Amino acid sequence: MLDHWCASSIDYGRNMKLTNFQALSFDCYGTLIDWEAGIGSVLRAWADRHGVVLSTEELLVAYADNEADAERHHPTDPYPSILARAMRALGQTLGVDVSDDDAHLLATSVPDWPAFTDAHQALERLAQHFALIIVSNVDDRGFAASNEKLGVTFDAILTAESIGSYKPSLHNFDALDRQVDSMGIPRERLLHVAQSLFHDHVPAKSRGMTTVWIDRRHADPGSGATPDPHATVSPDWTFTSMAEFADAVEFGR
Repeated sequence: MLDHWCASSIDYGRNMKLTNFQALSFDCYGTLIDWEAGIGSVLRAWADRHGVVLSTEELLVAYADNEADAERHHPTDPYPSILARAMRALGQTLGVDVSDDDAHLLATSVPDWPAFTDAHQALERLAQHFALIIVSNVDDRGFAASNEKLGVTFDAILTAESIGSYKPSLHNFDALDRQVDSMGIPRERLLHVAQSLFHDHVPAKSRGMTTVWIDRRHADPGSGATPDPHATVSPDWTFTSMAEFADAVEFGR
């Protein structure tokens, strides 16, 4: 459940401006990389082979909790193993066979997931104003492949593999705190930027962090491949794209 803030409705008299921050920490998948397009294409092909009469959106919704469960119960598994576990669990949920080849196709698909069209340029613009940090539910190799599409040098990269857990675990935000401290940046000057309310905004807000919601699904009902957060959360700013966010920074909001 979301208390929705629109960028245009922010009360800038609160003495909180985007330009007050020194560093941005980013979720990657769903925010910068279109993971729903990547996962959805694999699930669509599998469903079609087995005659599953569900839309791609319905497949993503059915998939969402299975990946989150795998991450919670197997926090030290590399992300390809998480994807394979989630694929097999989805098959059990739908009563449809998942072969080893099917699971392997999803497990190895991360390098094929596309970047959002606005991600590269927006990150380049934002890098003129902030240190950029990645905090992502992925393994090191998977992020390296994705970062080739983003084409940006990040000041720090924190993956689930390097931390030993997956968001929404607070261990990941503890690791972020340590990283920011090592960079000499006060915690109150860090702004967390993410699409997922479940993985990012709920845990970040529980730690008192300031956040920006990139509402990539603003034109679509539901939460797609992201589980329902089952909590009320109020991001400090909301934008529908990375480009809109970068515009707001450059306008000095």
